[in-house]
Amino acid sequence: MITGAAGGIGHACARVLAVGGADLLLTDLDQIRLDKLAGEISATAGRPVTVETFSGDLTRPDTRADLIALVAEAGGIDLLIPAAGIYPESPFQKISDEDWETVLSVNMTAVFTLTRDLSMHLRRGGAIVNFGSIAGARGSRNHSHYAATKGAIAAFTRSIAIELADRDIRANTVAPGIIQTSMTNNLVADVGDDLLKATPLHRFGTPEDVAGIVAFLCTDTAGFITGETIHVNGGLHMAS
Repeated sequence: MITGAAGGIGHACARVLAVGGADLLLTDLDQIRLDKLAGEISATAGRPVTVETFSGDLTRPDTRADLIALVAEAGGIDLLIPAAGIYPESPFQKISDEDWETVLSVNMTAVFTLTRDLSMHLRRGGAIVNFGSIAGARGSRNHSHYAATKGAIAAFTRSIAIELADRDIRANTVAPGIIQTSMTNNLVADVGDDLLKATPLHRFGTPEDVAGIVAFLCTDTAGFITGETIHVNGGLHMAS
């Protein structure tokens, strides 16, 4: 299952996993974009692939319950990849209580509640891949609410990795840097040149750069990796 599947990174993860042999349950707010993605995957996966879609706001308990029921009816899932997230911009002194709660709800609480409610439907030997961010490790000007949620995701993932290990379920975090998606357009427009200079590999990442690591963490090749945070940022996290 991939949430936020119509977004740049979620979209790339869906395509890479389908090519690798995974059947998919894709969720997002936008059913039209989900239908387009499902058609694209079916046409390009190179193998027969089952793609189911589910649209709705997973911060809502009733919507989440409908999704859990769908998963239970299907007999469970092997992989959980919560890729939905928002990236608003504001100096911390101007963040309202409502804005803070919105970011926390989408980026952290929805991941927690979905993981909690789905955990008993994850098959033994499965994997969870959550999304942190370089902002969660280094902080980010005008994105303190976003950075706080991403730091929390990494800590949450380490904790559930311990609790789920008895069922041979692994949980890891992928922490992207500056990835070329619609979410980062404003950031790149404002300070892109400075970020490129600070990045040792001198380019921004692509959704496929991230999806490749996610796919690796979902395979048996990564079967002895759990509780880790994998940075995908071209070396930007090493910049002074």
